[in-house]
Amino acid sequence: MRIPTSRLIYYALPAIPLAALTLPLYIIVPTFYAEVLGLPLAVVGTALLAVRLFDAVTDPLVGWSADRWHPSLGRRRAMLLLSLPLTALAVIMLFWPPVDAGPAYLVTWGAALSLGYTMAIIPLTSWGAEMAGDYKERSRVAGFREGFTLVGTLIAIALPFAIGMDSAEGLHGLGVLGLVVAALLLAFGGLTVWRVPEPREHSRARLTFGDGLRHMARNRPFLRLIAAFLINGLANGIPATLFLYFVSDRLDMPDMRGPLLFAYFLAGIAGMPLAMAAARRFGKHRAWCVAMLFTCAVFAFAPLIGPGNWLAFGALALATGLTLGFDLALPAAIQADVIDVDTASSGEQRSALYFAAWSLATKLSLALAVGVAFPLLAVFGFEPGGQNDATALTALAVIYAWVPIALKLVAIGLMWNFPLDEIAQGDLRTKIETD
Repeated sequence: MRIPTSRLIYYALPAIPLAALTLPLYIIVPTFYAEVLGLPLAVVGTALLAVRLFDAVTDPLVGWSADRWHPSLGRRRAMLLLSLPLTALAVIMLFWPPVDAGPAYLVTWGAALSLGYTMAIIPLTSWGAEMAGDYKERSRVAGFREGFTLVGTLIAIALPFAIGMDSAEGLHGLGVLGLVVAALLLAFGGLTVWRVPEPREHSRARLTFGDGLRHMARNRPFLRLIAAFLINGLANGIPATLFLYFVSDRLDMPDMRGPLLFAYFLAGIAGMPLAMAAARRFGKHRAWCVAMLFTCAVFAFAPLIGPGNWLAFGALALATGLTLGFDLALPAAIQADVIDVDTASSGEQRSALYFAAWSLATKLSLALAVGVAFPLLAVFGFEPGGQNDATALTALAVIYAWVPIALKLVAIGLMWNFPLDEIAQGDLRTKIETD
């Protein structure tokens, strides 16, 4: 059955503040703590990698708990509601740090924000996967959520750059964003819990944690998908992490960082309907692969763009932005399908545990981007905002563009002949809903 549009809007609203904290966490926060607070790049990268190691423990526990907890409010609604105050507090503390904040402060509040985010995003994505059983309708659910994600991303870009982040004293742009995100999260999360019904659970058995992991390890479509997603996430995370440096130092256009980033994500919103149409026409995995191929072809020209050529880089940002909706919505919709493989074989619907693995892969890929890219740049002598020689700037360009291309080609190889298409998924749903 087709889900009413109004219900999808209420469901997707929390994606706005959650996205508005995600992009700064991986792009703006590292730069702010390094350039404004004065922490060394390698220290910032190590601190954020430590937060991801914390996630390796907490994400599976949150996922397992979210599947096993059955309060009267509903397991998805209750976990989301519980996450709101922690996430709101942590985002204010991390985005509005004191001027003497050090690595311990970054690790502490980064871990708190990551835990709160996990407790919000896992029930939200699991909720979406369970709202629809139809192959194509799942793309629509994910499309609404990820479309709202892009709206939140635009807010995250506009506020900090419009207000400014040149000083850690007073209420700067990143601090204002933290306050706005906290307020929106509490308001929109409350609306979702109030207006969207709890999805039906199809479990007919209860597995131990170990048995559940063994079923997951035998789920070949899931393993193939998450490997491709992790590799593609690293391919996306490297240029995302280095974007501000590439524009400021390689292109010598620091004032264009905000406008170019805004244009990229605005193009992503425009490309979301294209992603939905391509998924309906060609299937989700094949549409995603074609989009990644297009991104590789366009991104290959990035290191060839000379200083000051904002027009060429702007065209590149718009072209690759059009494929952003494919990267956001289609893998998440496929993830809902691979959970059906497990539900049909194990008898327990454990969407949250699967999305915990998905969340962990997302965070790991982005943390690896920071933990790999920053030390590599340091090896070649790159200094943020400093006088960099030709070797350092060339290294920045190669790491920014050509390394991600190689990674994306690996992800395409994994997904091109993905076995779970519309027919196979339909057979799985028949088994799940009739057993």
